[in-house]
Amino acid sequence: QVQLVESGGGLVQAGGSLRLSCAASGRTFSSYTMGWFRQAPGKEREFVAAIIWKGIPTQYADSVKGRFTISRDNAKNTVYLQMNSLKPEDTAVYYCAADRIPGRLGVREYEYNYWGQGTQVTVSS
Repeated sequence: QVQLVESGGGLVQAGGSLRLSCAASGRTFSSYTMGWFRQAPGKEREFVAAIIWKGIPTQYADSVKGRFTISRDNAKNTVYLQMNSLKPEDTAVYYCAADRIPGRLGVREYEYNYWGQGTQVTVSS
């Protein structure tokens, strides 16, 4: 079993930056693909970014390419999402997720087995 705890969310002005962190429990973290998803009010949860166990390759949603960067530190059991040039449309609850299948770089919710409780990101205009 893996437990995921997100942190780093908050309120930021458009154009600003935030870094989200997701701390994972469990000795097998380093073998998992890790992903970030988000859910805006009234919308379905959507894929944001994913990173394979060794850090490369990564995958991004078109809406965040060039602005967001996903990374991981397996020694610290932590995955990060650096978010720059934030826009009001980035406002959402951001969720961290873990996929048990080694080597898969999934973009769909059903491909992930474990989920955090989410952290709120609000971008004001």
